[in-house]
Amino acid sequence: MAKIVILGSGGFGLAIAIMAKQCGKHDVTVWSKFQSEIDDIRAHGEHQQKLPGVQIPNEIVLTSDISCIKGCDILIFGIPSSFVRGVAKEAKPYIDDHMTIVNTGKGLEENSLKRLSEVIEEELGVKDLVVLSGPSHAEEVARCVPTTMACASKNAEAAKYIQSELGNSFLRLYLNDDVIGCELGGALKNIIALCCGICDGMGYGDNTKAALMTRGIHEIARLGKACGAKVETFSGLTGIGDLIVTCTSMHSRNRRAGILIGQGISPEEAVKRVGTVEGYCCCNAAYQLAKKMGVEMPITEQLNKVLFEGGDVRDALGKLMNRPQIYEVF
Repeated sequence: MAKIVILGSGGFGLAIAIMAKQCGKHDVTVWSKFQSEIDDIRAHGEHQQKLPGVQIPNEIVLTSDISCIKGCDILIFGIPSSFVRGVAKEAKPYIDDHMTIVNTGKGLEENSLKRLSEVIEEELGVKDLVVLSGPSHAEEVARCVPTTMACASKNAEAAKYIQSELGNSFLRLYLNDDVIGCELGGALKNIIALCCGICDGMGYGDNTKAALMTRGIHEIARLGKACGAKVETFSGLTGIGDLIVTCTSMHSRNRRAGILIGQGISPEEAVKRVGTVEGYCCCNAAYQLAKKMGVEMPITEQLNKVLFEGGDVRDALGKLMNRPQIYEVF
């Protein structure tokens, strides 16, 4: 039995907790910074906003006391990217060398442009985290709908340990040593999903979405390669796999926010209505990182103008369509 603590009682944090409990051998605790959220889940037996209709097993401990980390075997970060550094600072006093630390968040830190594993490692003074990433909507993971994810780390033994402890008949984990590629694929696909949602909201069709997804994974891979990732990673679970599910599903907050923007709602209002939209949070950081690395990312650039510079969605699409004709080079 492993003692597992999950930081974050949102949809994905609870989904991973339920999945871990399905293994039947783990002591699972979920932490939230907000006692009111814990009280609400206890009162209703479910997270009515994030996972309506999904019962949280009574065996899962819910707490707002972050000292619950002390002595755990596996510590999982399951929180939005903008809160990762702050929570890592709070967690640091309770970290010890025997813990295996896992990140499931998908994003870039806005000011530093760092991947989330880099942020966590920096704050905790540890290295070789394990990253879980792939097609994994919380709404389906929590209901034990089968899926597969990449389990990535520079430390092969740590990745194998998480694979053995969390993998089950509903969640198949594949080992991967390309942490950079897995994290960038998981973070940047949210940008493309926002764009696909915008096109849906504008009334465009499947051709437009397929084109955006295809060219989107191309520019994601281009930035990934410049940052040291393996290009082949982006044809796998954390690249095209995660991209497909996020661009096409109504579970995707990125797509839903994009639909609202495409219908004429302001980006700020769209995010307010939908909640956490990682593509919105990540877009400017990705654009700045691309400029820093000297990488052209035209889709990301146009979305950044729409989100933060008052750009018009039809004008943005027109600029993409009227770029100079080139070879399709991979």
